[in-house]
Amino acid sequence: MDKNKKLGKQRLRRRNHVRNVLRGSATRPRLCVNRSLKHFGVQLIDDSTGNTLASASTKDKTVRDSISAGGNCEAAAQIGKMIAEKAGAVGVKEAKLDRGHNKYHGRVKAFADAAREAGLVL
Repeated sequence: MDKNKKLGKQRLRRRNHVRNVLRGSATRPRLCVNRSLKHFGVQLIDDSTGNTLASASTKDKTVRDSISAGGNCEAAAQIGKMIAEKAGAVGVKEAKLDRGHNKYHGRVKAFADAAREAGLVL
């Protein structure tokens, strides 16, 4: 089996393992993390209706000017503060963290800590 094919299968297995435990609702939506080498993005998703309540990314124009690079811990922390503010505006105080296939360290941990400091309960 090709190495890349095997890694893809392992990522899908890890993502599905995390996703099967988490289901977002209107009162406590799922906070889905999307991490790439250059950017970091998150979405608040209500799985019962399939709607995205709020989103934030390093690709947003307001964030692009204030960060030096989109793929580091500082950018992830800024996204954490931003999504906590947007969640408060929508009326969400609690969320379930869906880290996908990513480990809880580095950028994901910096994001979660910043979101908690800004008032979002994860």
